[in-house]
Amino acid sequence: MKVCVFGTGYVGLVQGAVLADAGHMVTCIDIDQEKIKKLNLGEISIFEPGLDSIVRSNLAEKRIAFTTDATLGMEGAEVIFIAVGTPMDEDGSADLSHVLHVARTIGAFIHKPVVVVNKSTVPVGTADKVHQTISEQLKLRNMALAFDIVSNPEFLKEGAAVADCQRPDRIVIGTSSQRAEKILRELYEPFNRNHDKIIVMDVKSAELTKYAANCMLATRISFMNEMANLAEAVGADIESVRQGIGSDQRIGYHFIYAGAGYGGSCFPKDVSALVRTAEQIGYEPMILNAVQARNSAQKKIMFEKICAHFDNALAGKTVALWGLAFKPNTDDMREAPSRVLMEALWEAGAKVQAYDPAAMEETQRIYGQQPMLQLCGTKEAALHHADILVIMTEWRQFKAPDFEVIKQSLKQAVVFDGRNLFDPVRMQEKGIQYFGIGRPQAKQLQGQISAPSLHATTASECLPVNPTQAADKNSLQQVTQTLANV
Repeated sequence: MKVCVFGTGYVGLVQGAVLADAGHMVTCIDIDQEKIKKLNLGEISIFEPGLDSIVRSNLAEKRIAFTTDATLGMEGAEVIFIAVGTPMDEDGSADLSHVLHVARTIGAFIHKPVVVVNKSTVPVGTADKVHQTISEQLKLRNMALAFDIVSNPEFLKEGAAVADCQRPDRIVIGTSSQRAEKILRELYEPFNRNHDKIIVMDVKSAELTKYAANCMLATRISFMNEMANLAEAVGADIESVRQGIGSDQRIGYHFIYAGAGYGGSCFPKDVSALVRTAEQIGYEPMILNAVQARNSAQKKIMFEKICAHFDNALAGKTVALWGLAFKPNTDDMREAPSRVLMEALWEAGAKVQAYDPAAMEETQRIYGQQPMLQLCGTKEAALHHADILVIMTEWRQFKAPDFEVIKQSLKQAVVFDGRNLFDPVRMQEKGIQYFGIGRPQAKQLQGQISAPSLHATTASECLPVNPTQAADKNSLQQVTQTLANV
């Protein structure tokens, strides 16, 4: 099928590239001439694993093209995607100016019936506005063309967007048009072979589904952060609590990790937009308001812990910071908790030596020549002559560091871990003072342990297994079961 995509950000570029990779003919449109020039050379301006190779291979096969010319991009298209940004407006609502600008462009240049797909995350009722905008443009041209507006929200995770697009959990299609449904089913057929993932519903329900999904995930994170703060206050361990509740199939283990707050381009914006939508119809979204409040406070937790450690005397201190992006496998710094921490540290007079595997250029773009910030080439370089280490992003490179290097490089062997990567008892054994989120101090944990840990087990504590017992099937099963219980 011939497809046109307006927008070459995370959503538009990934969706366009993956559709082209499945065999469709795709043209992506953007107003940024420099960006389009680079894309046509196979140069990707965003960090998303696997995206660059897909774009380059489909450029070579001439299944994808990039242009700033809307008329050229829409020529012959059967499906037109709107995948432009909907940033947070001053009042917290979603800014639809880019979406409606694209709608006016579509209405001004289409010459045959098309299916217009809202891929951008938009408030309930946006499809009606897009339909009205296109109709007004057609009326100005004295044209009567049939067209359908479909809500087809994306459910992509930054850092795994390509895989999510290639193997979606579900494909939500919001439409009352049988014609539009048929066309979208054909478009997504390559991704719907294993079992039927398509869920058809009305347009408004599809628009709300996207917001509800992100707000649910944000709520789970904020709830766990609330429990983490409570656990820390009463001397419990949030990691034990997480495993205890995650084993309940009604809850599960996804999105129940405590930390320094969520960020990115989706959760903060979408929670705020849904709150604003509720307020506009006179409904008080109590849970969503609480989610926002908890997350805002949670982003300040690490700074508060550091202040307490230094008795509020941070002037002249140097903080090594591992992790700048709001999550691993992306360079996205939007609403990142690291920004809240760094800006608070600078205001208190502390310097920051930071490292991130992907977000260094983005940090430089945001902060420019900030004199209190030094961007380092490696995570080890960030440690040199720093007073403490703070971890703000759970990059894989940070999960098994050389702790001796950390101890030798820091002025104080102190680690503040905003993502709970390490075990407090093990950190104490390595001679490092450790502060996590919702984790009690190592002494408290050791006092709670009643069973001997594996490394401390003595010969007398081991189960006696001799060759005779090993040969006995029943005895062996008993031993195996006992070990499993332990």
